[in-house]
Amino acid sequence: MPISLPLRVRSVSFLNAHPLYRGLEACETATGKSLFSVETALPGSCADDLAQGRCDLALVPVASYLAHPEWEVVPGIGIGCRGPVETVMLASSVPLEDIRVVHLDAASRTSNLLLQVLLRARGLAPRYETAPHGQGELRVKARSAALVIGDAAFGIRDRHTHCYDLGAWWFERTRLPFVFAFWAGRPGVLTIEVVEALQRTAERNLQKYPERMAGEYRDLRIAKGLRHQPEHMYANYLRKVIRYRLDTASREGMVEFLARARESGLAPATEGDDVHVRFAGAQYTAASMPRRSRPPFDLMRVLAKPHTNERLEFDEGIFLYESAPLLALAHAADTRRQALHPDGVVSYIVDRNVNYTNICVTRCKFCNFYAPPGSEHGYVLSREELAQKFRETEALGGIQILLQGGLNPDLGLAYYEDLFRWTKRNFTLKLHALSPTEIVHIADLEDLSIGEVLRRLAAAGMDSLPGGGAEILDDEIRGRISPFKNSTDEWLEVMRQAHRLGMRSTATMVFGFQETTEHIVAHLDRIRALQDETGGFTAFIAWPFQAENTRLKLRDDTSADRYLRVQALARLYLDNVPNIQVSWPTLGPEIGELALRFGANDFGSVMIEENVVSTAGAHFMLTARQIEQHIQQAGFVPRRRNMQYDHIESPPRPAATVPAAAASDRPSAGEQRVPHADPAQLE
Repeated sequence: MPISLPLRVRSVSFLNAHPLYRGLEACETATGKSLFSVETALPGSCADDLAQGRCDLALVPVASYLAHPEWEVVPGIGIGCRGPVETVMLASSVPLEDIRVVHLDAASRTSNLLLQVLLRARGLAPRYETAPHGQGELRVKARSAALVIGDAAFGIRDRHTHCYDLGAWWFERTRLPFVFAFWAGRPGVLTIEVVEALQRTAERNLQKYPERMAGEYRDLRIAKGLRHQPEHMYANYLRKVIRYRLDTASREGMVEFLARARESGLAPATEGDDVHVRFAGAQYTAASMPRRSRPPFDLMRVLAKPHTNERLEFDEGIFLYESAPLLALAHAADTRRQALHPDGVVSYIVDRNVNYTNICVTRCKFCNFYAPPGSEHGYVLSREELAQKFRETEALGGIQILLQGGLNPDLGLAYYEDLFRWTKRNFTLKLHALSPTEIVHIADLEDLSIGEVLRRLAAAGMDSLPGGGAEILDDEIRGRISPFKNSTDEWLEVMRQAHRLGMRSTATMVFGFQETTEHIVAHLDRIRALQDETGGFTAFIAWPFQAENTRLKLRDDTSADRYLRVQALARLYLDNVPNIQVSWPTLGPEIGELALRFGANDFGSVMIEENVVSTAGAHFMLTARQIEQHIQQAGFVPRRRNMQYDHIESPPRPAATVPAAAASDRPSAGEQRVPHADPAQLE
């Protein structure tokens, strides 16, 4: 269906929606044409109007999206809360356990569903009846309760003996924010111009006009003879209670709610269909790096640029990826490696991947390692289990722990601070810990800045930051494979803040998600630009997506040929990143050997333990001796290193077996015991 302007917009009429739609009718296109015409309605009606084509764009209840996965959602803004919401309340004359009937609000979808999810989780099953909007509160008597939503809920605690705030109730159970509504549009409606207009309007209103809106709203209620609150209470509600930013934590809360609704049988689900939200606007990130009208390039001239310390341009990166013969690309990358590392040494590190928890709320389609909160397969490793792993690592010559896990809403900043201090008191190991994704999650969980979280973690003993969670640094791809995870800008900002603190980190790429050449080169370009700014990346590692056992089907080229092409291009394009690491755990050590002639100078980690890619089909494990043999077979001299890529001496081969830990030797839930039991095997 063709899109005509102005777009027909439906917005929720409640006070909490005012900052999102007030002023939209003044928005114009670059040619002066009106973008929006706005009408207000109740939440359910907004969703119905969008579903039936009576409008183009609507502020809809999140629950309505389950029946309309074709809708596109505006990223960045919504209506939610982190704790009490004050306007979604269960009112009752009796305690919760004594309620027999609940009158739901006919105008609500998300709040009705949320209440049922929360009651079911508590083991309660009252009878549900539906009341017209605004009439439910009149039916509160004896053992009959009512869900009261929107403006009708202001001051409700003064009118009933028992009131339960659903926002606070959800937060107590999950430690996650809740999202009630977001902007959704018919496919093709949400152009970048529309998305940016909606985002700008919300930002302007929230910065400048909450008090004005609160005053106007109070005056309107007085004029209509309705119950009202003091003006400052409405302003505080808009400024401090309602959470308008649809950030990572809010997206985590959203997917957790939708998943729980489906898993409990309260919302429709199609077999094999995962909870997924199509965030519009993400597809326009590729437009910032468009496929340009390129003049013909001289292949040999472009390949020679890195060798003469000339920087490759974006278009030249695309040209090399698409047009350069693989062996010519390999020769150029190998020549660049020799210029940067003329000693003929290939390094590696002995460390251990410890996944301290597999509980995660983002439910990424490409991950088979996570367990959702409440799953019987979820775990958090105890200190005794961690101590055993750390002692084994030290006994086996390991110098570092790569500590990463899921986004567990029960683990706050204090958990990590205590864990890091305990580790430093008891072990000599370096902590290469937490991905940017985990840092963003902790910051949102604690309502702290990324910089403050990193400062506190560094003070507690965190030494460096791994580059996990990058996948492809483009929100078009991220919106398809992990829409509830951190954005590209958030990943880059964590790295920027870490580097400013003097913390070093690695950068990564996972390809094989049907990304275009522009996505690949844009990812490298963003890494290079940040490295120009901070100089904090020590190395770059790329590997292909492993689809086995995951919920995301493999529809792309993840062959060794493509991997070698990506890595060689990375060596040529990332002229300011000193080291390139091969990815033998996903493709095998023989490809790792070959990759050393495609620009790499590091063979990665012995990885005494690894749980994540192995659950997705990667099963290669090597000892230190085997790694050194592969390096030598490729014609290089092996040397051990630390995370900063300083070469270190190999320790003498230990004669003793690994000391027993204080705890039981049983594997943790969701984990397989590593195959290396005797340190002699490792050495």
